[in-house]
Amino acid sequence: MLIKPIYELLPFTYMAIGGLSLLYLEPKYAIAAAILIYILGARIYILRSNNRRTDLKRKRKQGIMPQTLYNYLPFLCILAAGILYRLVPRDSSVLIAICLLTYGLYILMRRASYRNHRVPASSF
Repeated sequence: MLIKPIYELLPFTYMAIGGLSLLYLEPKYAIAAAILIYILGARIYILRSNNRRTDLKRKRKQGIMPQTLYNYLPFLCILAAGILYRLVPRDSSVLIAICLLTYGLYILMRRASYRNHRVPASSF
């Protein structure tokens, strides 16, 4: 069993390794492996986030977007920004990559703030 600080950092570590590998490695198979590592890190983050939610399922709003796409949207925006920056080296693509990265981080921060529900303390 891993100690808690390392355990909590694992999904972020996987995503960071995948993202940095995507930006710096040259071979096609390395880029494919980097994307896979990034997506698996995002998957672990989503599983933990959904497991730790304290709000009731019946009180959650249902949108028109499928749940899987909704969960992966910020990670896909960040991944698309990295791919765009890496594979399309033009001035306009860098601007679009910055916008995608900013939007993905914005969604992640909003979700993190919304999922900090407090469970009422027991009176016993």
